[in-house]
Amino acid sequence: MHMPINNLKKNLISLKKNQFGCWLMLGNSASAETCALAGFDWLLIDTEHAPTELSEVHHQLQAIQGYPVSAIVRAYWNDTVFIKRLLDLGVQTLLIPYVQSAEEAKKAVRAVRYPPNGVRGVSGSSRANSYGRVPDYFEKANDEICLMLQVESLKAVAAIAEIAAIDGVDVVFIGPADLAADMGYLGQPAHPEVRKVMCEAIKQIRAAGKVAATLAFAKEDARAWAEEGAQLIAVASDMSMLTRSANDIAKHFC
Repeated sequence: MHMPINNLKKNLISLKKNQFGCWLMLGNSASAETCALAGFDWLLIDTEHAPTELSEVHHQLQAIQGYPVSAIVRAYWNDTVFIKRLLDLGVQTLLIPYVQSAEEAKKAVRAVRYPPNGVRGVSGSSRANSYGRVPDYFEKANDEICLMLQVESLKAVAAIAEIAAIDGVDVVFIGPADLAADMGYLGQPAHPEVRKVMCEAIKQIRAAGKVAATLAFAKEDARAWAEEGAQLIAVASDMSMLTRSANDIAKHFC
């Protein structure tokens, strides 16, 4: 069997078009599968702010695999052991939350790479290498990893040039909600001061030659961030779509 190709990483390198995706918060393989059929470029399985356990990540990956959409998994923390377990499940694109410094970014890079360039534990038979059926997996695995780091505070934004400059960091994702909270605008991610900081951060990420990413569930906001230079944008979540649709239908009938 051949080494699985990370198509999202390939698309981001070519940058032929922005990559728009959907957050999976429900922890459900049926939800993951129907979103996979919708036509998004990528889906993100969340383990930080969703009640999603490792076995449920596995089931959602299986549900997504048969469709032309890329899978991202957000780890609950920059935890080397948990990252290893996600990689062994076959996750090739990871989002690591709340990275505050270049040193923390280097820790994440080491976690996703095999020795001598990292500390990823070696398993000869896991879902990542088709249970031992990919003969050149260990030689090529590092190249197919796409590492996304989330900056969510003023401290992280101040270090964004150093974080983005690190080899092995592919995408820097600006988390607007936590950044707004850290700036004193809790619940106001669209505040003009937050937007100002985000715009400058995107410029620095792009100047470092890395992909800038963010989240914007309102269509006009997503378009605006694309115009500002964000190349990977979350434009919906399964939870937000269900909630919005449920509210609209209930208002109509109840």
